[in-house]
Parts: sequence; C-alpha cells; structure tokens
Amino acid sequence: MTTILKGKRIVLGVSGGIAAYKSVELARELTLAGAQVDVVMTRAAREFVGPLTFETLTRRPVRTEVFEQWTEAESGHVSLGERADLMIIAPATAHVIAKLAHGLADDMLSVTALATPAPVIVAPAMDYHMYQHPATQANLRTLADRGVRIVGPDEGLLASGLVGPGRLVPTTRLMDAIRATLGSNGPLAGVRVVVTAGPTREPLDPLRFLSNRSSGKMGYALVAAAIDAGATVTLITGPTALTPHSEASVIRVESAAEMADAVQTAVQDADVLIMTAAVADYRPASVAEHKIKKSSDDLTLNLTRTTDILASIDRPGLLKVGFAAETTSLLDYARDKLRAKHLDLIVANDARTSMGSDEGWAYLLEPGKEAEEVGPTSKAELAEVIIDRVASLLRSRRTSERD
Repeated sequence: MTTILKGKRIVLGVSGGIAAYKSVELARELTLAGAQVDVVMTRAAREFVGPLTFETLTRRPVRTEVFEQWTEAESGHVSLGERADLMIIAPATAHVIAKLAHGLADDMLSVTALATPAPVIVAPAMDYHMYQHPATQANLRTLADRGVRIVGPDEGLLASGLVGPGRLVPTTRLMDAIRATLGSNGPLAGVRVVVTAGPTREPLDPLRFLSNRSSGKMGYALVAAAIDAGATVTLITGPTALTPHSEASVIRVESAAEMADAVQTAVQDADVLIMTAAVADYRPASVAEHKIKKSSDDLTLNLTRTTDILASIDRPGLLKVGFAAETTSLLDYARDKLRAKHLDLIVANDARTSMGSDEGWAYLLEPGKEAEEVGPTSKAELAEVIIDRVASLLRSRRTSERD
C-alpha cells in the first residue's frame, strides 16, 4: 500500500444520481489506503444509498444536514472544509455542478465545498443530454477555470438506455486523480520522468515471437510513485496485462526497436529516464513472411543484437536509472552496468524471484557508493524508495550546479 493517502483527510461528496452506489467503493478504497474519509450526502443521494453503508466502511459519521453536529470543538461544514486535504464530489449531478459554479450554498455538500481551501475534484455523472447541455458545459468550464479538477465522464450505456458521455469514471481513475492532486506539490513537482516497463516481443513469423517473463509490475509501480511525488510521467510500455495510471501519458510498443525509437523521442525534453523494461537483447535476424511450418528437422534461428537503449542515450543533464535483473553474480554485473552505461543509479534484483511477483527485493547502487539493500517489501513500496532516491539525486545535482 502506498503512503500518499495515509492520514489524509478526504471529504467525499455524494449527490443524487444512480451512480451514487459506485461511491461506496471509492469510500472503501480511500479508507483502506489509510485516509480519514468524511462522507457528505445530499438528500437525493440518500434515496439511492443509505448513510449507514458509508458509516460502516469509513467508521466515520456521515454528514447530511448543515445545522447538525455543531459543537464547541466541531463547527460543522466550517471545520470539515478547513481540515480537509482534498474534497471530491462523485458523482456530481448537473444540479450540484450548477450550484458549485454559481456559488449557491443550501445544503451540507455545497456549503462544505465553499468553505474548503483544499483542492476540489468533480466527477460528473448524469444523462447524456444533461451533460451535453450548454449550461452544464459552461458550468464545468467555470469550475475548471477556478482550478477545480474535472474527471470524466466516461462514455457508455446510461441508466436511461441512451449511449454516450455521462457515466461516472471507474474508481481506479478517481483514485489516480486523488493521488495526483495530493502529490502535485511533491519533491518531483515540475520534473518530467520517462519510465519504460514490461517485456518486448521480437517476431519470428506472423504468429510467433521471442519474449520474456516480465510482467511490467515494477515499472507501473514506479509510474504511480513518480506521479505521487508530483512528476509529469510518460510511460513507454511493452505488452502487459496491467492498466496504466490514468494520469500518465502512455506510449505502447512491441519490439525492442520500437521501444528504442520511443525512448529516444521521449527523453528529448525529460529530466529523468527510468529503464525498467526487460528489453530483448537479441531478435531474429529475419522475420518469416508466413507461418514457419514444423518439420522433422531441428529449427535453427539466427539472432542478432538489439540496440542497447540505455547505453545509446547520451543527453546532457538527463538522470538515468537502470535495472539489472540477474540470476548470478548480481552485484558484480550491476556495478559493471552502472559504469558501462554511465548511470546515476541502478537497481539490482534476482530475476527469478522478481519477475511477475508483487513483492520486491533489490540493491540500490550509485557510482562510488556501497550497495544499499531494500526489502523484501511490496513493489509499490520499493518504487517509493527508488523515487525518493531519484528526488534526492536531483536535489544534489541542482545544489552542485548552483555552487
């Protein structure tokens, strides 16, 4: 579990649309991540989901009325808004969006939104025609101009039977937006990071390819950790079964040659390159035009070297991080790669236990320093350690440049 949400105070506003039931999952995920979640419901929302459901999941009282729970220590919506680290309204109906845009405050949700200095996320959910109405679009533009982050809606089948934009985005996308908003002023704010992840596939014929066991989990965890730290992230990914972070720019590739081209382009305006992808070292010298048929004879493949992407990147000022996945002589090979590829940091791990696993264990090596062992731990936590080290290296570099 990542740390950015631990101890954070999140106000979750729930308004009266059919998508209100989806907010239950959001409240649960936020609570499991360590956040203190205060749910504020409109009267219409309570027609779809009962407050007890949220109270059970968050272990916090649900706020419903403006004039309730005013005490010497707790000033209702004023305290709720002041203490919040972030407020998210999901779902946000056309009616609630209109009230927020025009500063109307006649229920607990709207007065809390006006009272909070915290960043606000609005996730629209309504029928297609209501979303497309010029009044709704103007109200959303007004909120966006004030710094409110608008997330969604998605397109799809709506409760009315129509198909079009108006669906509440998935919980994972809401969680991504919350984490990115909370981390926007983090140690990597303003830093552009390129992360590669997953395997490559080198075609033999139209049906077959050479590849490896990389799942992409470490690279995707690093994307999330970098965004949590405030970075703008480009993910260059080989084929995986994972869903990319919705706040990252994603470039999908298949072969080592495609990845090399994508990296060369992406690093032109980047500050950091983190090369976690398991790029094939060799590819077939030629690709058969048609399916290779089996025969009684052995099949001999002629392989040729692929481009060593990290070694080929020589852009002044770019901080380069590599990975060494080995099965023997781990630290020796890692130190050789650190020197040969002129890296600022290399992460060395045992390929047999790391590939495909949710757990991580590694050594972190910098030029001229002893190796630091990290783990065993989750890959999400290992990613946070690596990103913290990247932020530290950038700070040291900038201090040296000023001196």
